[in-house]
Amino acid sequence: MPEEGKSTAINWQHVRIGVVAAKWNSFITDEMMKGAIAALKGKGITEENIHTMRCPGSFELPLASKYCIEHADVDAVVAIGVVIRGGTPHFDYVCDAVTRGLTDLNLESGRPVAFGVLTTDNVEQAVERASMDKGNKGAEAALSVCEMLELRHSLRSA
Repeated sequence: MPEEGKSTAINWQHVRIGVVAAKWNSFITDEMMKGAIAALKGKGITEENIHTMRCPGSFELPLASKYCIEHADVDAVVAIGVVIRGGTPHFDYVCDAVTRGLTDLNLESGRPVAFGVLTTDNVEQAVERASMDKGNKGAEAALSVCEMLELRHSLRSA
């Protein structure tokens, strides 16, 4: 239980978040990035504490997210990408590598890294999941990372 008079709420104005988005399928990741930034601002995170980066594709997200943690000194990262199934096993390899890389980074860094990577069968599904009016998955990933920061903060305050 927190000490009497000690605040347990996060002061979101001091939280630093990285938003790392893949350039590949940018017509989708741009919308997801906008959603993530809007959600973070909605929590009270200031624009100057939202650090955006771009990497070539979803495969590069784990390393780009690591760079963001190490060099931008952020408290958490929202990783945004899109992998659309094609006619080859490439989809499976990329999805497995991104999932494993971001999972490992969460555990190794001790900082939350949200999985905002769409894995869809077609472009239409990806566009729908990036839509602001149908539940932007970039915004959902940003709120997820905030919830993880709240969880960590509650443990430190206990």
